[in-house]
Amino acid sequence: MLQRLITALVLAITTTVLVICTNMQFSSSSDAFTQLSTKTTQLTSLSPSPLSPPSLPTTSPKAHPLPPTLAQWQDRTNSGDYFSQVTPTQLGYLVWSQFPVKVYVQSPPSANNQAEIWINDVLQAVHEWSTYLPLIVVDKPEVADISILRKAPALQISRDNKILRARSAQTTYEFYISPNNLLSHRFTILLSPSQIGHYLTAAARHELGHALGIWGHSPLQSDALYFSQVQNPPPISSRDVNTLKRVYEQPTSLGWPLPKDNRR
Repeated sequence: MLQRLITALVLAITTTVLVICTNMQFSSSSDAFTQLSTKTTQLTSLSPSPLSPPSLPTTSPKAHPLPPTLAQWQDRTNSGDYFSQVTPTQLGYLVWSQFPVKVYVQSPPSANNQAEIWINDVLQAVHEWSTYLPLIVVDKPEVADISILRKAPALQISRDNKILRARSAQTTYEFYISPNNLLSHRFTILLSPSQIGHYLTAAARHELGHALGIWGHSPLQSDALYFSQVQNPPPISSRDVNTLKRVYEQPTSLGWPLPKDNRR
């Protein structure tokens, strides 16, 4: 029963990127990825799904050793971070402890030029983040820690039955117990197949930042995890990496064995 409870648990973050049009006005109010407000708006807030049970079996939270790439990272510009904007889950921070993190990028059954461009744009974001955390691209979604799917998020309906603006990106995670009884998590990222170019790479870069552990947004436009899309998307910044490093220094229950009385 415990296994079913954990496997069924799905906590979701919906990070919204509005469909890019040639005449788009680039402002934080019209094309935000998402807002951190808990108010009901056209954009979705960072909050657990109603499917969350009231309690979960946990281990005593402990910090994992830093991966060498982050341990060696030094910001010589003292740019600071936005760690205060990162929200831990019921099980702690969303830290990966088994490396390399396995990333699956969906390929269409029949390849075409647009699909190849889409895949290459997404792989560019994976390559950028692999500088700071060990990542490997895998061919099978069932073995992946992070699955990136070429699929548009479903339309949302407001409380007054109005269709909200289309989203082009969505990231969700779930907890589960691994075969070796580790409390684990995995992510699914949806990216619209109609979006390509540097806006798609920016969306993939942003969503991967969430999936790698930055469960929040930056207030500065110069960061990849800025809450709103901008006309000239920035690369991964020193502040992004500083924030990621601080996340990985935090204690978490994820990646540690469950106590014996909670094991299957």
